[in-house]
Amino acid sequence: MSDISPATSPKTETDDFSNVGRAAWWRRGFFASQTAYVAAALIVIMVVMAILSPAFLSAGNLANVAKNFSFVGIVTLGVTLVIVTGGIDLSVGSTMALSAITCAIVMQAVSGTALDNIPLGGMLVSLGAGLGVALLIGLANGLLIARIGLSPFVTTLGMLSIVRGLAYAVTQGRGQAPTGPDVDLFYGLTDGNIGGIPVAIIYLLVLAAILGVVLHHTAFGRHVFALGGNEKAAALTGIAVERVKIAVYILSALSAGFAGILMVGWLGSAPANLATGYELTIIAAAVIGGANLTGGIGGPAGAVIGALLIEVIRNGLVLAGINAYWQIVLVGAIIILAVLVDRLRTMRMAQ
Repeated sequence: MSDISPATSPKTETDDFSNVGRAAWWRRGFFASQTAYVAAALIVIMVVMAILSPAFLSAGNLANVAKNFSFVGIVTLGVTLVIVTGGIDLSVGSTMALSAITCAIVMQAVSGTALDNIPLGGMLVSLGAGLGVALLIGLANGLLIARIGLSPFVTTLGMLSIVRGLAYAVTQGRGQAPTGPDVDLFYGLTDGNIGGIPVAIIYLLVLAAILGVVLHHTAFGRHVFALGGNEKAAALTGIAVERVKIAVYILSALSAGFAGILMVGWLGSAPANLATGYELTIIAAAVIGGANLTGGIGGPAGAVIGALLIEVIRNGLVLAGINAYWQIVLVGAIIILAVLVDRLRTMRMAQ
């Protein structure tokens, strides 16, 4: 008779090991991330809202949700890059405003000039000017933080005030509307639809896909994560820390500038108070989507899902007739809850 009992036979041990592996599939890869939990919460919330309000699933409302969250989502992609490196960018809302204003003013200024004789000349110059302003803001942030060593929080907080002040000073508080022979095409590119889908969400999805490839399949992406994981160790391995930091702040500002220009098409003008307070919503979307403010964790999927969750909740509050000011309270509560859930999940996995 064998000395090995059925309970300890090699076959049974192998079966037990396989069962554990099958049972733990949800604790590996994407399913173990905060992004997965937020995605699940988003689906549940959307189902509940669809039940409580038939208007939620109407074509008009869904298009409105898609368009609104796309602006925030595009900027969240750029801010997520900064957060992954362990930084923060509080100037994105102001950058959205100044880029939008610059684009509209330049489009007004070049109207009636020789550029009208060049196909798309006025519009291309205007778009270049708007994005150029954003690039300069991002470059200034990056140089102050990476080269001089200033705190990202203090630097971008100061830039928030400087850029917003410039937006009011340039316009005297008045909104600026784009004009010129290319204005209809401008509105088509910024506020049009392709197959019934708002172009803003198409831009968002394309940019998210590009960012996903860059972060996970390029040397630059590995360097971004390395900075967030351990900046000193990254420097010792030969990574150009300053260059990467400057690059992520430029990309963050460009995403803000691009979203601001898209909002001009949506609103029909560029008001000086455009995107006021968007900093909280954008950073909240990144954190809710799984970006860790200490660095080293984050991605485009989380940025998109986090932005969509905030907009779905905002839209639900509007449909329910709840005071819009409660949105601010709810966003703050969601941030704390998301961080708490991630903390508890991390502690459980470490056991």
